Amino acid sequence: MLNKIKNNWTMFKNIFNDKNDINEKSVVGFAAFAVMVIFAFADLATGYFGKDLVINEFIYDSFVWIVLGSFGIAEVGKVFGKASAPAPEPPLQEEVEEEDKGSKNININIDDW
Repeated sequence: MLNKIKNNWTMFKNIFNDKNDINEKSVVGFAAFAVMVIFAFADLATGYFGKDLVINEFIYDSFVWIVLGSFGIAEVGKVFGKASAPAPEPPLQEEVEEEDKGSKNININIDDW
């Protein structure tokens, strides 16, 4: 029994390690969404029995912002975080022949200024 609790605690602790496959922002967003769904079902259940469930609007709006923010940040991180293709190589410069190095003329007229 103690080993099972220790293994569960270790798995929970591994969620927040830097080297893992789990996106922590998505976990927080899902937890906030789950709380919002529980609020919704509790409101429906209490409304069915004729009672009014009083939830502070500030608290509910805070959960909405947490969900939108965490899922939005997670998606932006997916789009801009990883480079799927390697950076393109710079174009090769054409070699200039020895004859053309000194024969460039630049004409500037008064009208060009």
